[in-house]
Amino acid sequence: MDARNGNVAEEARLVRVRGVVQGVGFRENCVRYARRHGIAGWVRNRHDGSVEALLQGAPQQLAQMCAWLRAGVPGARVDALEVEAAGVPSPRLEGFGRLPTM
Repeated sequence: MDARNGNVAEEARLVRVRGVVQGVGFRENCVRYARRHGIAGWVRNRHDGSVEALLQGAPQQLAQMCAWLRAGVPGARVDALEVEAAGVPSPRLEGFGRLPTM
């Protein structure tokens, strides 16, 4: 907790999802899940066939989002989930959206 204001400190994670994760509605469902659970950030397809996401929120929110990403969506097959700590953007990211493929 942040002793200054009593709020849970936020963290950020850069996540790469590998497998059959493009063309199956993965990004759209990711956006819906993140928005529903108050997670800020973005998601995008990568040219190598993976999906990449920057997630910002409380540690428990990020753990739940990563568990959701591991499970995937119907039609997807998640082979690997790579998660690394990312610096918390300042100012805080607002909302959750899709970025163009990179």
